[in-house]
Amino acid sequence: MRVRVKFCGIISVEDRDSAIAAGADAIGVVFFKDSSRFVALEKAERIVKDIPPFISAVGVFVNEDLEFIEECVERCNLNAVQLHGDEDVKYCLKFKSLKLKGVKLIKAIRIKDRESLEAIEDCPADAILLDAYKRGLYGGTGEDFDHSLVVIAKEYGKNIIISGGLNPDNVYKIIKEVKPYGVDVSSGIESSPGNKNAELMERFIEEVRRAESSISA
Repeated sequence: MRVRVKFCGIISVEDRDSAIAAGADAIGVVFFKDSSRFVALEKAERIVKDIPPFISAVGVFVNEDLEFIEECVERCNLNAVQLHGDEDVKYCLKFKSLKLKGVKLIKAIRIKDRESLEAIEDCPADAILLDAYKRGLYGGTGEDFDHSLVVIAKEYGKNIIISGGLNPDNVYKIIKEVKPYGVDVSSGIESSPGNKNAELMERFIEEVRRAESSISA
């Protein structure tokens, strides 16, 4: 099986290049001002400029105005939008109604317990990202959640992406156990908040590919 990898919270062209060289399928830029990995729109444009073919650019937003998201999509030529806040089904449907050509929707759900998964059922997103819940924080916590819930989440028939607490030392085991559509990592490949570590990125990809091989064998 093929597991897609997104390196999120990219804040520089240098880290973008390292992520691509390591083998990431997608890079994420965060437009949430309260995040330590926030980038302004003008800087995001520079980061995603000249991304090679077959590498996706994903914009991450938290409870943002749709008009601003639309501007970011158009100016940065985003391939996907990740909603990482408290956006409900109605909001997601409004995003879909924008009819942004070819732009996919990823909806993040912060997992507290099994009941948290109920939000997946009516969500019109193209993929669901499961992240750890921490009061007052929207992602980037470096904490994990009960990954046995991923198996239940997959029963909804959505592409499931795992985030929260992933790093080169645990991603192999997690992929082997739950076989997600993709994995999303930020703090687990950093030397400090926002500053990516090229060696950790390479190791992370190696462990993902090793897990893929073991599953396919």
